Amino acid sequence: QVQLRESGGGLVQAGESLRLSCVASGRTFSSYSLGWFRQAPGKERQFVASISRTGATWAYGDSVKGRFTITRDNAKNTVSLQMSSLKAEDTAVYYCAADPHVLTVTLKSEYWGQGTQVTVSS
Repeated sequence: QVQLRESGGGLVQAGESLRLSCVASGRTFSSYSLGWFRQAPGKERQFVASISRTGATWAYGDSVKGRFTITRDNAKNTVSLQMSSLKAEDTAVYYCAADPHVLTVTLKSEYWGQGTQVTVSS
């Protein structure tokens, strides 16, 4: 089992950058695929980015491609999301997810953090 805790959210202006981090408990961190989702008020939870166990493979949602970068550090049990050129529509609660059973995390993934709020003012 793994517990996830996100940090790094906050209020920024459009065009600025922000870095989210998610620290995981447990000694088998490297066996989990990891990713980020987000949920804006009144909207469904949306896939943002995922990264494979080794970090060699990653995927991004269409709305963040070219602006967001996901990385992981298995030695520090951390997955990060570097967000650049932020837009007002990026405003949401961002959730970290982990799954030991799949290559790419999905909405059905087993483990979730509590979320961190990102607000982008235009």
